[in-house]
Amino acid sequence: MPKALVIGAGIAGIASALRLRKKGYPVQVLEANGFPGGKLHAIEKDGYRFDLGPSLFTMPHLVTELFELFQKNPTDYFNYNRKQTLCNYFWEDNLRFSAKGDIEEFIKGASATFNEPENNIRSYVERNKKKYDLTASLFLEKSLHKLNTYLSPDTLKAILKIGLLDVNSTLNETNKANFKNPKLVQLFNRYATYNGSSPYKTPGIMSMIPHLEMDFGTYFPIGGMHQISLSLYRLALDEGVIFNFNEKVVKIDVEGKKAVGASSTKNKYEADCVVSNMDIFSTYKQLLKNQKYPKKTLAQERSSSALIFYWGIQQDFPELDLHNIFFSESYEREFDAIFNKKSIINDPTVYINITSKENPSDAPTGHENWFVMINAPGNYGQDWEQLKQEAKRSIISKLNRILKTDLEKLITTEHILDPMGIETDTSSYRGALYGAASNSKFAAFLRHPNFSRAIKNLYFCGGSVHPGGGIPLCLLSAKIVNDLIPKIENHE
Repeated sequence: MPKALVIGAGIAGIASALRLRKKGYPVQVLEANGFPGGKLHAIEKDGYRFDLGPSLFTMPHLVTELFELFQKNPTDYFNYNRKQTLCNYFWEDNLRFSAKGDIEEFIKGASATFNEPENNIRSYVERNKKKYDLTASLFLEKSLHKLNTYLSPDTLKAILKIGLLDVNSTLNETNKANFKNPKLVQLFNRYATYNGSSPYKTPGIMSMIPHLEMDFGTYFPIGGMHQISLSLYRLALDEGVIFNFNEKVVKIDVEGKKAVGASSTKNKYEADCVVSNMDIFSTYKQLLKNQKYPKKTLAQERSSSALIFYWGIQQDFPELDLHNIFFSESYEREFDAIFNKKSIINDPTVYINITSKENPSDAPTGHENWFVMINAPGNYGQDWEQLKQEAKRSIISKLNRILKTDLEKLITTEHILDPMGIETDTSSYRGALYGAASNSKFAAFLRHPNFSRAIKNLYFCGGSVHPGGGIPLCLLSAKIVNDLIPKIENHE
């Protein structure tokens, strides 16, 4: 019987393994780390639990449908709650805005806070939905690298309404055309960071990203974000997928332009199809050293990375929620530093995620577990020790000003993850969170496809290939790979 081999147990790797198992393949997953989940991982330290990686959960149906594939009740494995508040926003002039999950509440609240007509905000939100509806089946659910995608009625419909998509303006230009208040423009500009890009470069079509939060909702998985990958891992085990942890793959074995398996530090494995969930740059440079690689694709600008401080805080902050943003006074200068100067300004935008707001056991009583993140450039050999020290001072100073507190005295424990650590831990080239950046209107078409044009039976999933980074897109990449791999006939 044909066998499938998956390299990497990130969420896309696990999802690919499940879908291939459903198709009848015996599936083996090789993972260099000692745990499943890739970036979707967690640690416990001094009585606090911290999710290390992605902190935002949207489109939960993409997770639950994997359980339903096997006629399993998702709630036997995985549960989550919908958030009433999307995010709390803070500015230096003491303006605060709590963005509600209900669209009408959001529109009314934003109108009152930013002095923008309700109709302006409503038409912007509705246009975002139209963009998503027009393009989701083309850009997110199918391979952009197969001719039949372009022959579909959905593609024709999108082409006929291309004027609606704002592909010829940047996200910042699109938002400025819709709103007068620079703070509301900034709020919607921040969605460029969901794919590691700059709002001053990424196309206006990216304004459909808020739709994923506002229409589909944001959620919190009970037990934390790591439960997403752990629950899928448990399902995979129940369905007979074999996982080999602490086993680093060193080579994808190719014979006669055909992938025939992989070699690890411990063993050699034969397979009829190989799926790499490893960063596409690292896949070519480390696992396919003797094969021709797509120079233009691998030379693409990398997405932003992150600098994250995980702090145990010995105080409750009732004004904070699960998701909180403290905006920079100069967003343009911040993104110029990240993408052009490969540095961090002294007034970065600060994101704080506090899972103990939803999961009280994540911190001791009366304490909170803070995941404090700023957008950062990739690892280009900067002096990260100095950058970390300077960033920590800037972050604490900013939060002290806005929250009227003395934060340094409240920090009881600390763990730090920088772009170098992300690169080392996850093989993500330069520590990029989303593979290539989406800083041009052609970026979606330039992402690496989910299959190899040169090597038969070799496929790719995860955030560094089509359709992109983030949990929903990683899960969709596994779905696209599944559609490309033939089903085994007459399997039991």
